[in-house]
Amino acid sequence: MVDSADTVSLEQDLLLAKAEIRDLKRTVMALRDAMEQTTHDARSQVLQATQGAAAEIAQLKITVGSLRDALELASQEKEKALQHERALAHQESLQLKATASALRDELERSRLEKESAVQQALVTSQAEIGQLKATTASLREALELAAIDCKNRLQQEHRQFADETEQLRQTIHQLREALDASRHQEPRP
Repeated sequence: MVDSADTVSLEQDLLLAKAEIRDLKRTVMALRDAMEQTTHDARSQVLQATQGAAAEIAQLKITVGSLRDALELASQEKEKALQHERALAHQESLQLKATASALRDELERSRLEKESAVQQALVTSQAEIGQLKATTASLREALELAAIDCKNRLQQEHRQFADETEQLRQTIHQLREALDASRHQEPRP
């Protein structure tokens, strides 16, 4: 009777150990799935941040292109206006020599105002370009910080997974030793 009870007890212990190992395997699989999901989420966040930065950069490039086009158009309009004014001044100087001096003064004043306007447009464009560069630099920095943070989180998850794996291995090893020890302690008939 003692042998039968011990055998039943050992079988129950073995079943419990197997159940615990099965539960540990399920836990390991769940942790692995969670780690993969976390990695996927981190990659998605990095991709999303990268795409957002790329969209912003593209928008900045469009804005800079628009500003260049506007500046070129203003320059062309200035040139056309200057050519027109010179033609008028030439015609009027031939027709009205008495008023030529006044028209030249007016033409010079107009040219200076237009140059001043062009200079103001250049200053404004340079300021906007500087702001766009600063925004681009801050976005790059934010992206780099996000990438570093993501990398640190992934390393932390990896260390945690490795620690848990090592604990599970130790537990399995202890259970095997206990099982082996219990097998060696079985009384022999």
